[in-house]
Amino acid sequence: MSRLTLALSLLVLALAVLSLVLGPADIPAAEGLRALLAGGEGPVPLVMREVRLPRMILAIVIGGSLGLAGAAMQGYLRNPLAEPGLVGISGTAALGAVLTLHTGLAALWPLALPAGALAGAGLAVALVMTLAGPRGGSLTLILAGIAISAMAGALTSLVLNLSPNPYAANEIVFWMMGSLADRSMLHVWLALPLSLLGWAMILPLGRGLDALTLGEDAAGSMGVSLTRLRWLLVLGTACVVGAGTAVAGAIGFVGLVVPHLLRPLVGARPSALLGASALGGAAMLLAADIAVRLVLPERDLKLGVVTALVGAPLFLHLIYRLRKEGL
Repeated sequence: MSRLTLALSLLVLALAVLSLVLGPADIPAAEGLRALLAGGEGPVPLVMREVRLPRMILAIVIGGSLGLAGAAMQGYLRNPLAEPGLVGISGTAALGAVLTLHTGLAALWPLALPAGALAGAGLAVALVMTLAGPRGGSLTLILAGIAISAMAGALTSLVLNLSPNPYAANEIVFWMMGSLADRSMLHVWLALPLSLLGWAMILPLGRGLDALTLGEDAAGSMGVSLTRLRWLLVLGTACVVGAGTAVAGAIGFVGLVVPHLLRPLVGARPSALLGASALGGAAMLLAADIAVRLVLPERDLKLGVVTALVGAPLFLHLIYRLRKEGL
């Protein structure tokens, strides 16, 4: 295990413990951890098992998934400005969830909202691979993703415009900001299998991503199947982004910022960045979720707002640095 991996693992562990012991309920840290491990009945074990534990697990799973998908997407497209939402999956997943809120299905069936988001992610995969074609290059994939994202954004705005009442529109807007509040173990079991499936598709792509640094022709001559790599990348990204959006709403910038911050520490090999970005994404989302509970706790600050406030300045710094380098 490299020193960076060890350091990131310890950081995730420390933030996970903090996530468990911090919250609006005034529970001493030692008592809360003891109640979580020992179980039992009463309000303290209930809060630890049903409120804080699912929230901590989802922050690790979703943050790690976004960091991993962002690193893989940047490696495939050979562009540090790429991120998981570039292929339109997050936008269509959000649209699917918004439609369930607009039609009232989310109120009739608790799992309608995540099911709608997953259906939207699946639709995005079908559309992007149809538009890009079986042998389309990275530029075609980007253009297809941009078109799908634009259409999903326009349709989401149309749904907001046609909301039957201000309360429905308000619910849609707040959901789209992203949050881990009030999530249960049901949400964990919904997101975890799909996320694990996505990780199983993306993590083995390291060798192919390393070969792509030499160009698509060179990678093909080294025995890398670009069609297979693209399918696994898009499907894996759909699994992790769709699962995250289904249970937590739209959370941006994690997949963009984390690989950018860690790339100087791992060198030029995309394969080395995959695991580091997964750990870094988990740490970033844990830290952001802790900040949500500490900064304006009475105002229900949204997780997606915090990640955007942190990520946007770093994104601007990246653009400025690329401009100075003449890229």
